[in-house]
Amino acid sequence: MRLIIHPPVEPARLEKIIAAAGDMTVVNADDEAAALAAMSEADAFFGKLSPPLLAASKKLRWVQSPTASLEHYVFPELVEHPCTLTNMRGLFNDNIADQVFGYILCFARNLHLYVRNQLQARWAPVGGEDERVNFTTGPAYVTGIDAAHQNLADQTIGIVGLGGIGGEIARRAAAWGIRVIAVDAARTDKPDGVAELWSTDRLDDLLAESDYVVVAAPHTPDTEQLFVREKFAKMKPTAYFINIGRGAIVSLSDLHAALESGQIAGAALDVYEIEPLPSDHPLWQLPNVILTPHVAGYSPRIAERHLAVLLDNIRRFVRGETLVNIADKRRWF
Repeated sequence: MRLIIHPPVEPARLEKIIAAAGDMTVVNADDEAAALAAMSEADAFFGKLSPPLLAASKKLRWVQSPTASLEHYVFPELVEHPCTLTNMRGLFNDNIADQVFGYILCFARNLHLYVRNQLQARWAPVGGEDERVNFTTGPAYVTGIDAAHQNLADQTIGIVGLGGIGGEIARRAAAWGIRVIAVDAARTDKPDGVAELWSTDRLDDLLAESDYVVVAAPHTPDTEQLFVREKFAKMKPTAYFINIGRGAIVSLSDLHAALESGQIAGAALDVYEIEPLPSDHPLWQLPNVILTPHVAGYSPRIAERHLAVLLDNIRRFVRGETLVNIADKRRWF
C-alpha cells in the first residue's frame, strides 16, 4: 500500500506518519509533479487533491482532507469517485462554542457597549440613569437599567446545525439554564439538554422562538445564502444573530438592512461572505455588532488534534478498520 502526501509535511510530522503507516509506503511529495508521478500507485492521499492528481490515480481508496470544511475541497470528479473522503471535523468544537458564549455574554450584559464607554472614560449604564434601587424599603421594581441586562436563564437559543460545534454550544447553554432548540439536516437523536430538535423545514419556527440564533452549519449547496432578509424578518426584534458557521450562509447586505431597520437587536460574526471584511463595510460602524476576524477556532491545541486524527485514520486504514470523520461528498460535510 502507498500513501501520497502533498503538499509535503515537515520532518517531525512525517516521522510520526511513517511510524503510524507501518508497512505502508509513504511518499512525501515535494511538488505536484512528484505527487503526480506517484499517484498511479496511491491507495491513500493526504493533502490538497486536485483533478489532475485524482485523474492519475488507479486504485485510490481513501482521501484525507486537511480541513474540516469541504466547500473548497470537493470537485465533481471527486464526488463521483468511489474513494472514501474524510475530513478534520471535531477539532474546533470547544473553542468555537466558547467564542459563541463570549458573544452571548457581551450582548446579555452589554459588555460590548461598556468597553466602548471605557475607552471614552464614560460612566453611562445602558438603559437609563444610574439609579440604585433599595429593595429593603419598598417593593422591587424593574428600571430601564434592569431591563437592558438579561437574565440568561430566561432566554432561548436556537442552533442551526447540531453537529459537533452545535452540540458543544447546546451543552454549554444547557449548563447556563438556557432553553435550547435546534434544527439539523441530518441529526435526529435529541441530546440531553436540548428541548427541541427539528428538521430544517422548521427553521422559521426556530427563528420565531429564539432570543439568540446561532448558525453552526457548514457551507453546503443547501445552506448557501440561507439567511436573507426574509429569514431575519422571522426573528424577534429583540433577538441576536450569531454566525460562526460559514460566511456564504449569510447575506451581509440583508443582515445590515435588518440591523439598521431594527428588525433584529444585534449580531456577532466571525465569518463573512468576503474575507477580510472590507474596511468601508457599514457593519463596522454599528454599535450593536461584534466582528471578529475568523478566529473562533484558534487554539494551541489544534495542531496536536489535527495530527492525532490523521495518525488514527492512517492506522485504521492499514488495519482495514472503519475510518473516522467520513464525509458525504455530495453534501460537503
